[in-house]
Amino acid sequence: MIESPYLKQLMNKAAENVKTIVLPESEDNRILDAAHYIAEAKTANLVILGQKEVVADYYRAKGWTLDGIEVINPETSDKLQSYADMFYELRKDKGITKEDALKQMHNYNYFGTMMVKTGDADGMVSGANHSTADTVRPALQIIKSAKKGRAVSSCVLEVVNGKPFIFSDCAIVINPTAEELADIAVDSAQSAMNFGLTPKVAMLSYSTKGSGKGEGVDKVVEAVRLANEQLKLPEYKNFDIKIDGELQVDAALDAVVAAKKAPGSEVAGKANVLIFPDIEAGNIAYKLVQRLAGAEAYGPILQGLNAPINDLSRGALVEDIVGMIAITAIQAARK
Repeated sequence: MIESPYLKQLMNKAAENVKTIVLPESEDNRILDAAHYIAEAKTANLVILGQKEVVADYYRAKGWTLDGIEVINPETSDKLQSYADMFYELRKDKGITKEDALKQMHNYNYFGTMMVKTGDADGMVSGANHSTADTVRPALQIIKSAKKGRAVSSCVLEVVNGKPFIFSDCAIVINPTAEELADIAVDSAQSAMNFGLTPKVAMLSYSTKGSGKGEGVDKVVEAVRLANEQLKLPEYKNFDIKIDGELQVDAALDAVVAAKKAPGSEVAGKANVLIFPDIEAGNIAYKLVQRLAGAEAYGPILQGLNAPINDLSRGALVEDIVGMIAITAIQAARK
């Protein structure tokens, strides 16, 4: 039973343009429960990787059907060899053999990612039982970055008292350079637009507009400059994106503080996209808000790939997984 009003909004949005999402972790009951809620609401078509008899028995015991859900066993799939052949062609320059490629396709994350690569699925959600690296590695090897030389990053959709925010980067880029931080800011703004937000992007620091000094401040200031230079490119001309910094988090979120510390800013006091200077700050912040404020946290959502492959926290609840499936479907519809 889905209780969150915001999650219901996400599911309804995804249902407007139904996509096929693959779930490689059939061994986890949270995945099977989330798949049922998604299928029942007709939010997405689902492919679960695993043994059909095992999944069917679980659903039967719950009184559920497999309507809207296809179960594929990679071990016996007629696509196994063709996927292996394609993976070999993609990776032979890296020294992989045909035998290695076939072996890799027995890994459900790799098989699922290849489904997305070939168009047999529109997106994938994994990570309930795997590390972020286990989800991201096949995505980088098979799906690859949408823009050459651009960092793949992540964001978290955090819903606080019904109000959505984007936090980034919380999972991928450990200590971004100014250039990477600028890319993260622009990509996070586009993620925000996927969820109906008009992005007001605050690039966070321990300083607001020169109130503090140090290499960390200098990096953020340069990242703000580079991000705003990107926004002058033709591909962004029709986007209503505002990026400002460096800002302390109180100046970014509180209008009274913003009026004192950053008067005239189009972002300060109104930010809905928060860009953290490194992964430590971002990861700590989103989990702190989630646990202390009772916020809904959906992510990490991967940014900058050619197709949507998304990660789950291994502590994810069923509702979190439902949200990530809906988000992945929404991303796929925007491609």
